[in-house]
Amino acid sequence: MSKRHFLEFEQPIAELETKIDELRYVQNESAVDISEEIDSLDKKSQQLTKDIYSNLSPWQVTQIARHPQRPYTLDYVNELFTDFQELHGDRAFADDASVVGGLARFNGQACMVLGQQKGRDTRERALRNFGMSRPEGYRKALRLMKLAEKFGLPLFTFVDTPGAYPGIGAEERGQSEAIGRNIFEMAQLEVPIITTIIGEGGSGGALAISVADQLLMLQFAVYSVISPEGCASILWKTNERASDAAEALGITAHRLKALGLVDKIVNEPVGGAHRDPRHMASQLKRALVDALRQVSDLKPKELLQRRYERLQSYGKFADTKDR
Repeated sequence: MSKRHFLEFEQPIAELETKIDELRYVQNESAVDISEEIDSLDKKSQQLTKDIYSNLSPWQVTQIARHPQRPYTLDYVNELFTDFQELHGDRAFADDASVVGGLARFNGQACMVLGQQKGRDTRERALRNFGMSRPEGYRKALRLMKLAEKFGLPLFTFVDTPGAYPGIGAEERGQSEAIGRNIFEMAQLEVPIITTIIGEGGSGGALAISVADQLLMLQFAVYSVISPEGCASILWKTNERASDAAEALGITAHRLKALGLVDKIVNEPVGGAHRDPRHMASQLKRALVDALRQVSDLKPKELLQRRYERLQSYGKFADTKDR
């Protein structure tokens, strides 16, 4: 098991965990029984974690969403689905490794699953471009979506990206067209679509695979039109005010649920999904089962009408000027 990575605001927890590890080492190397002291510190650490995580700022939530040990799409695929067969390529230019997807079974039912994958180590992060997809990635995703529609398979998508890749090559190959095409086509897919924001849901890069009938969001995930750093750079000409931007953007799960943009928040283990990935997967599976049940019996016409009304409801406001 890799060494646990602590964020800046988790340093009090890190200090306690270090003491616990030292005491466990002493106990293993000597005949002295200090198990009671270890248990006491362990309970103190758990309570401290609960206290810190019960009062997080939007910027701290953003840091958790980006945690390097947080479960990624393939981690959830391995835990939640069986018989996964990955499919590659967009049949036009290349295979973008930042998007993974293929045929699978969910509770025995055939389905299509796809999502963004960031990568764990330096080599894999470079291979997967840190989860930032190029046009061929979105076109691969669209190919799999249309395949799901052809065979009447429910579609599960997992969002975890800082945003679409802004490189020159990506722009030359039609980045904005690929994202727009995906949004247009997803709005018309005649199969149920269940989307889960598992980490970062950044800008159009996230929207391109998240036009859904049911939108789930993990408790410490974020979903935004722009990154806090990008917003701060535009508004205040410095990314040092990213925390202020995160506060203003309203990027957290509870804020988005209140606005009606998210259907369900899936609670994470104390300390975040990376603390107990299996428990997180178990929580998510129950939520996905319930989400699929709500839309699986709808006829295609009903599904599309419901999805259209859902999209039209975004951004509603009340004009009180003449009241």
